[in-house]
Amino acid sequence: MPAMARHHFTHDGPGPSQRQLRVGELIRRTLSEVLMRGEIHDPELNRLSITVGEVRPSPDLRIATAYVMPLGGQGAEDAIALLVRNRAELRRIVGRKAGLKFTPELRFRLDETFDQMDETRRLFADEKVRRDVEGE
Repeated sequence: MPAMARHHFTHDGPGPSQRQLRVGELIRRTLSEVLMRGEIHDPELNRLSITVGEVRPSPDLRIATAYVMPLGGQGAEDAIALLVRNRAELRRIVGRKAGLKFTPELRFRLDETFDQMDETRRLFADEKVRRDVEGE
């Protein structure tokens, strides 16, 4: 399943445009690559392994919210703080590498879909739930 399909957009309307989806995925891939390669001038951030699950641009493409999670989920708040501290440099590098004429302002949120997936797996492992799902 593509990363873009995991979250529901909260604004009213038909959902994200094709352009929003394209720009979001381009930024997600580029941001993931930049973080993986440690291209930021911040050794604290470069020490972390951060997964970028999804990037959701606003309808006007001025703001892009990146849903991220550090490897293992440990130190999530610290990871967000480091990303915020380096947001200007990240925006510059992502804009240059992605070839965007205008690079959206980057915002960072914890990607809670991992927690939701774990909870869903836990529920399906429960014997009562399994009986209900499989039928008596």
